[in-house]
Amino acid sequence: MTVRMWIDVLTVITATVFYSVAWPTLHVTHVVPPPVQPFIAALAAFPILLIRVNPALGWAISAGSALVIALAIPHQPGSDLPFQVVHILSLIALLFAVGLRASMQIVAVAWVATSLLFATTIAGDGVSAAWGWPIGLAAVVLFALLVRWLVSSRVQLLRQEEENELERARRAILEEKARIARDLHDVVAHHMSLVVVQAQTAPYRVDGVTPAARAEFDSIGATAREALNEIRGMLGVLRSDGQLPEHAPQPKAADIFGLFEGARRAGVAIEWTVDGDLAAIPETTGLALYRIAQESLSNASRHAPGAPVRVHITCGIELHLRVVNGPGATPARPVGNGGHGIAGMRARALAAGGEVTADPSPDGGFEVRARLPRTPGTLDPLLAAGDDGLPAAPR
Repeated sequence: MTVRMWIDVLTVITATVFYSVAWPTLHVTHVVPPPVQPFIAALAAFPILLIRVNPALGWAISAGSALVIALAIPHQPGSDLPFQVVHILSLIALLFAVGLRASMQIVAVAWVATSLLFATTIAGDGVSAAWGWPIGLAAVVLFALLVRWLVSSRVQLLRQEEENELERARRAILEEKARIARDLHDVVAHHMSLVVVQAQTAPYRVDGVTPAARAEFDSIGATAREALNEIRGMLGVLRSDGQLPEHAPQPKAADIFGLFEGARRAGVAIEWTVDGDLAAIPETTGLALYRIAQESLSNASRHAPGAPVRVHITCGIELHLRVVNGPGATPARPVGNGGHGIAGMRARALAAGGEVTADPSPDGGFEVRARLPRTPGTLDPLLAAGDDGLPAAPR
């Protein structure tokens, strides 16, 4: 059951208890014919049923009926209460609910009206009669407003945290996309530069080049330079490190061994096995493999400090990467904006035509699996839909 359902059930139970007390005891305080007693008791007890749906309406019904009962129904001899104690409790509860839910104008009107009703109809002596009830009811209203402010602040805080989390996730994805665009820019710029160089030097490297072929080579070189300039103009703005593309070489698949050695020097208990030749992997796919492994190791060291990490890479028709870490040996370091590295790895794999899965492992650790095509964008859908073919983690 939800909180609202529990509140509704408690409200119904309270109204039932109030009514079961008000009806049998009404003859003790007021002179009421027996056939009328159930209706008078209902006016005392049942307005509280509106405490969650419309507390202002419930308070108005309860206060109005209390005034009518105090003025129109005679009291029993010796009874000083203008209406029943149940009616007083119901009014106070409804006033508290008005303080929680209604506008400040209605809260002020309800407090003033209830204070006047109690102060003028309930017998008392001197100053206590004039100020006792207004002060007591003011305390009820102030407490309700305090609870209202605390709940409102908590709701606003949760909403702000959700918005901040969404903004962090969106920013992390945008940053990873920008990083992918920069990497692709570097790779494309490198190859286009080679095309320009080859086109310009071909007449000097190849014997027997005819004037027509020389003109064709010149045209290829000019087209490649134009394309290279356009690529730099469109994507160079994404670069934030202040380096020119030709001065910012990107890591290749073979550089992943240096990544593993660096992680070991940093204190990560890492073991790795590689099946195949990483040097033969194309640059774009190798860059994606490197970045996914880098992010996996970073997450393992950040969220499971001291845990052993096992990495297995298989180079075949497709590339398979598996990174497994056990539970952390020491408490994880707090991270202010973590939690989005997996989204970045998936975006990185998707850009290369592959896929990434990341799930907790049975021993309390974490496991990242990546499948990448050897040539970007050529992942076989039949293989992707079937068994993932990843080897078991090395022991």
